[in-house]
Amino acid sequence: MEAALYGPEGFYLRPEGPAGHFRTSVHASPLFAGAVARLLCRVDEALDHPDELAFVDLGAGRGELTAGVLAALPADVAARARACAVERAERPAGLDPRIEWRDQPPAGVTGLLFANEWLDNIPLDVVEVDPEGLGRRVLVQDDGTESLGDTVEGADASWLARWWPLAPEPGLRAEIGRPRDEAWAAAVATLTRGLAVAVDYAHDRAGRPPFGTLTGFRAGRETAPVPDGTCDITAHVALDACALPGAALLAQRAALHALGVSGGRPPLSLASSDPVAYVHALTRAGEAGELTAEGGLGDFGWLTQRVGIPDPLLVDVADHEEQ
Repeated sequence: MEAALYGPEGFYLRPEGPAGHFRTSVHASPLFAGAVARLLCRVDEALDHPDELAFVDLGAGRGELTAGVLAALPADVAARARACAVERAERPAGLDPRIEWRDQPPAGVTGLLFANEWLDNIPLDVVEVDPEGLGRRVLVQDDGTESLGDTVEGADASWLARWWPLAPEPGLRAEIGRPRDEAWAAAVATLTRGLAVAVDYAHDRAGRPPFGTLTGFRAGRETAPVPDGTCDITAHVALDACALPGAALLAQRAALHALGVSGGRPPLSLASSDPVAYVHALTRAGEAGELTAEGGLGDFGWLTQRVGIPDPLLVDVADHEEQ
């Protein structure tokens, strides 16, 4: 998985970038970047407006979210913002020169670290229960042919026992999320103060899928996760296992509603008084509906991790729920 995604011929280093194969919330609508910009402003307030305010886009693709957030910030906040796009691919041509391009997140920063669909591409191992009821690692060839390897022991076995216990039923599968836990802890550790947010398709311990979620995407279609570099290889994230003390978990629809993204239709009276404004508002409502839809992008999990500040998103969520 590591080689297929990030090796010399890896999927995420291909010139077309991930947007050539699938849509994320970032590509679905500029409303998403606007919401993240509002969250950054909330973090700025919680930090009492520092001289330098970091926005770290972890797993930045081709910098679409970073550029969108910068464009949506108020001028006074944008003037203090340090925007860092973190991605293993080369810096794309024409990217806003204010954006710093890095292959690792900067350390010791104050602000917002945002990881949109990053953890699902942290490589992991898959385990399957064999006919004797033992959990064995799934081995895979370049052509996708699978076989079972050694039994799972040590730290990975301990992780499974705590976070994804498997019944001794042949064919059941789990995905060992320990590398994601460690990657997220390392990312959060780069913040001196601020908020870290991971956004991904997720599941919790009470509802782990019995046969796992590993899959591939190529050219807009789901496909077999063949590790030859031609497709994305992804698995949903056990965000509850990633969570550190002080973290919170919520659905994307709740987070975006609290940040002002609503799918409500504009009043019909606007169609008569200002037809152009009505069309624009209707378009925004459709885009907001896609971002918050049940069974779609709205089901994404948001893991928020505060570092030295109150969680500014949870306050917004509570206020929205009261309304």
